[in-house]
Amino acid sequence: MQILYWILIFLATFCFMEFMAWFTHKYIMHGFLWRLHQDHHKKDHDSWFERNDAFFIFYAVISIGFFLLWKYTSFWPGLPIGLGIFAYGFCYFMVHDIFIHQRFKIFRNANNWYAKGIRRAHKMHHKHIEKEDGECFGMLFVPFKYFKQ
Repeated sequence: MQILYWILIFLATFCFMEFMAWFTHKYIMHGFLWRLHQDHHKKDHDSWFERNDAFFIFYAVISIGFFLLWKYTSFWPGLPIGLGIFAYGFCYFMVHDIFIHQRFKIFRNANNWYAKGIRRAHKMHHKHIEKEDGECFGMLFVPFKYFKQ
């Protein structure tokens, strides 16, 4: 029975992370921490790294914290929560940094309906290079209108 709880907690955490990514992106990255995020919208640098990459570190620390809670206390949900955060972060990295922004030149030919919709939604987000008037702040689950074209 515990494996069922483990799977449910992992899946719930993974899905909750999409909400957290949307919330963080809309209200924090395009809010009071815009200075860290703006170099992602305005390519005014020659570095492969961006200040925006610091947001990955924040969620990595939270994930590691849950792994440590699981290992050093009796908080067994720490493992599926930590893995859920890690899995979402990995998927986010694969979709956002590798597939969409081509930081590594792989997945260039992905052309199915989901890939096209995600690409369209992200393109609409980057249409706005300033802090205000942004749209489509999610990553893996975006509005259906981007899949219809």
